[in-house]
Amino acid sequence: MNHSRTRGFLLTVLAVIVLTSVTRPVLAQAPATAPRPTLTAVELKEPLRIDGRLDEPFYATTPPTTQLTQTEPVAGQPFSEKTELWVAFDRRNIYVTWRCWESHPDRVIGSELRRDSNLIVTANDNVAFAFDSFHDRRNSVLFVVGPDGGRVDGQVVGERQWSSDWNPVWSLKTSRFDGGWIVEAAIPFRSLRYTPGSSKPWGFMARRMSRWKNEIAYITPVPNGSGIASVMWASFYADLAGIHTPPAGKNLEVKPYVTGSLTTDRTATPRRNNDPAGDVGVDVKYGLRQNLTADLTYNTDFAQVEADEQQVNLTRFSLFFPEKREFFLENQGTFAFGGAGGAGTAGPDVPTLFYSRRIGLDDGQAIPILGGGRVTGRSAGLEIGAMQIRTDNGGTARLRATDFSALRLKRDILGKSSVGVMATRRSEAPGRRSPGATYGADARFAFGQNLSANAYWAETDTPGVSGDQQSYRAQLDYNADRYQLQAERLDVGAGFNPEIGFVRRRNMVKSAALMRFSPRPHHGPVRKVSMSSAINYIENGTGRLETRQVDGDVSVEFQNSDKVLIGVTDEYEFLPQPFRIASSVTLPSAGYGFRFFRAGFDFGQQRAAFGQVRVQRGEFYSGTQTTVALSAARVAFSPRLAVEPTASINAVELREGHFTNRLVGGRVTFTATPRMFTSALIQYNSSTASLSSNVRFRWEYLPGSELFLVYNDQRGTVGAQGFPDLQNRSLILKINRLLRF
Repeated sequence: MNHSRTRGFLLTVLAVIVLTSVTRPVLAQAPATAPRPTLTAVELKEPLRIDGRLDEPFYATTPPTTQLTQTEPVAGQPFSEKTELWVAFDRRNIYVTWRCWESHPDRVIGSELRRDSNLIVTANDNVAFAFDSFHDRRNSVLFVVGPDGGRVDGQVVGERQWSSDWNPVWSLKTSRFDGGWIVEAAIPFRSLRYTPGSSKPWGFMARRMSRWKNEIAYITPVPNGSGIASVMWASFYADLAGIHTPPAGKNLEVKPYVTGSLTTDRTATPRRNNDPAGDVGVDVKYGLRQNLTADLTYNTDFAQVEADEQQVNLTRFSLFFPEKREFFLENQGTFAFGGAGGAGTAGPDVPTLFYSRRIGLDDGQAIPILGGGRVTGRSAGLEIGAMQIRTDNGGTARLRATDFSALRLKRDILGKSSVGVMATRRSEAPGRRSPGATYGADARFAFGQNLSANAYWAETDTPGVSGDQQSYRAQLDYNADRYQLQAERLDVGAGFNPEIGFVRRRNMVKSAALMRFSPRPHHGPVRKVSMSSAINYIENGTGRLETRQVDGDVSVEFQNSDKVLIGVTDEYEFLPQPFRIASSVTLPSAGYGFRFFRAGFDFGQQRAAFGQVRVQRGEFYSGTQTTVALSAARVAFSPRLAVEPTASINAVELREGHFTNRLVGGRVTFTATPRMFTSALIQYNSSTASLSSNVRFRWEYLPGSELFLVYNDQRGTVGAQGFPDLQNRSLILKINRLLRF
């Protein structure tokens, strides 16, 4: 097959579809639905005081919205606690106010204060509200608030891609009263994107969750059993009428930073001992138009970023580590391709065409980023993402100054469907090597809320790489509360190499299917039972079977959110070459069949102490494996102080040798206020004989302006006398300042 002709043909077809849909914008409209509720925002002549007191005349004279409808545990029933909601605006802000009455105020759960912590969403009582400011019924911005002021804010793309790394400037105050709790929020119009000077309705959704009752309700009816996710589904939002948006301002934000550090490295030659260093840089955000934003960065620094959580790997494939750097996290969903997300819902085998950790990181070590820019947003009916970044050589002869480029275009069609194209390019300093490029086209077709089809085709052009450089995927998924049926075909060529991407496994053709049945008993302590079966059948490019995995699982979720899980896996694995599974154990090339059982218990997150416990035991290659793990655990001593322990112990006995991997760690977090916290992450890994620590202090001293103090160290445990020997250490101070014009 002529790959160049194939690529050109497919990209031409996608371009025709995209351009055709641009000239026929009616296709992007939401399908006809049942009449949706309409809320009216009240225009104010004077701004509200954000103090959590509700003593202004507005609250006494304006009737609140009070009707919320459950989706959990009894779909369609009114929320059992009285709730009052107001929406208002003036020339500068849009205001959202809640008064949440409680029959038992002492049982309200507010165990997390740290901004953007997922526990505010899942483990605490909370309220949430979202705006679809362009009224496209696809994309929105979302705000979640706990009873003691913990806040989460983020963006939703295409009703399903969520990112909490959008951090706008907004004001919030919560308070308690004898009968419950109050939330007052003011979101500046300049922190949002919208059509200026328009009185067009916005989409609006509001949700309240009582964690101590495990009760979830919305202002509009949503699908039964959809839980907390429905707040992202803009196609179900109410219409918010009456808003008169102000003219757009300059939309210019400048954030300069300065940093200083002391570094010790006893593994370097020559050794470094408390070497001082300092630097400056700047980030700029500019609204090219109200729905298109440019981000520029110079001498980018990520010294304040939290350390990676280590993982145990007993496979022959690479691990996926999530991005944690703010510049790359914001609008990350724009660059998602083909339904991939590393270890996310698409599964770990689906390649990621744009994996931002390839930029500025090499084997976990930071590479200086000289600068770059990014443009994201919507224009002419297209969702646009374009990025250009240049990195330095890090002062080493092994690395070269490198340019990284990515372009993503996507067009919404047919209500909830979309088509798009993507291209990436990596090129080193002139004359060093030819650039490597990746091209792809993808589509997602959604039929109603439960049925979807995902497909992509991609090709890489990497100098010096032989073999098939193409990949494609086709998936059909029906995913409802009671049933799920899924079928997938995935092909990844032996030479497929997106140089700014992530590929866990090459040279494979995967056929997969999944079935799930999840009945909900009408009475008793059980909320939901889920029974599922899945098969993965993977051949290499010559048609030889390499992996066959059949899973069967049963889980029981109780009304108090506790969950019991049991499962069995029957697996065949062919090792095409010897596999070094541990430092002193190598498995020979052969085919292995093994079966193992697993069981687990999840403690509901409404508890002061919760977590997930897993036990696995059974055959493993030529022997046996026993695994005990604790994850997603947390012990809250107060809303300000919590400990999050993790542990994974793998005892493996093989004919070729025995070994035990131990990965133990924990995070301690003290949150003085929602804008100030200190966290310490400590991890011990027996496979690398290392003990590492990462201690971070963060203070948002002004909205959008931050001070960080970070301590890192790495210690070796082999041959250490007493306390582990220090290998490297750093102390970093960083301060930035947000200037808005």
